[in-house]
Amino acid sequence: MPQFGANAMNAPLKRVLMRKPDQVMRHADPKVWHYGTGFDPAKAAQQHAEMTKMIEASGAEIHWLPEAGDDLSDSVFTRDPSIITHAGAVILNMGKALRKAEPALHRAVLEALGVPIIGEIKEPGTVEGGDTIWLDEKTLVVGRGIRTNQSGIDQLSAILKPHGIEVIYFDLPLWDGEDACLHLMSMISPLADDLYLVHAPLLPAALYQLMKSRGITLIIAPADEFATSNGLSLNVLPTSPRRVIMVTGFPKTKAAMEAAGCTVGTFEADALCIACEGGPTCLTGPVWRA
Repeated sequence: MPQFGANAMNAPLKRVLMRKPDQVMRHADPKVWHYGTGFDPAKAAQQHAEMTKMIEASGAEIHWLPEAGDDLSDSVFTRDPSIITHAGAVILNMGKALRKAEPALHRAVLEALGVPIIGEIKEPGTVEGGDTIWLDEKTLVVGRGIRTNQSGIDQLSAILKPHGIEVIYFDLPLWDGEDACLHLMSMISPLADDLYLVHAPLLPAALYQLMKSRGITLIIAPADEFATSNGLSLNVLPTSPRRVIMVTGFPKTKAAMEAAGCTVGTFEADALCIACEGGPTCLTGPVWRA
């Protein structure tokens, strides 16, 4: 049985791509990378190591992108440069110019793992993995916004259609501007097939209606914690249905998930996730969920 394929958001995480920040973030200029004042590369590395322990404790096997002095600081956010289906991997093309070299890193590691490459998004198309959510194994929802454009969506649809996968897209708001990172997954975290954590004010209305029509229960994330975290309170990683990892410091969001039957683990991430606009979901690129 092939040990790849992640056409699901919350099935048990078996294999995952990650990259350590120790070298690649060491010399990062916060102004260049659009990081907040709390960014501290040494502390970020420690916090990443803590999250790594939680991933390992879940039973997932971690495949590391090679450490290097390439200074690709955002490459620690391995959710974005590729998506893995049961047919194989799609290598994406990043909407953020500073991240254009990252998909090649993913291609090399995935090929070494024996994951077939079924397609690649090419210029002028852009798609980032954070803008994609599997509604079910045959339906991929994509957010069209600053990081993912129409050409990229059209290419992705053409790549996936022969494998029986439908791509549906919805427009995202501008929110905090062109330089900020607003992905579809900035406003939606699927905790189980029938349970999503959402920030309702940013949801496309048609997507809200689609999720409701599918019988998905929506936990409305506390708006004040979403605001103070720059959206990271909602960036929650399921390692299996209703077992999730989130950033420490947002007790109302945590309590809302626990009230819905979730087990929630937390880790300190002010210097990594909050400062760098990427949470535990962003830091993990699922290779296999089964």
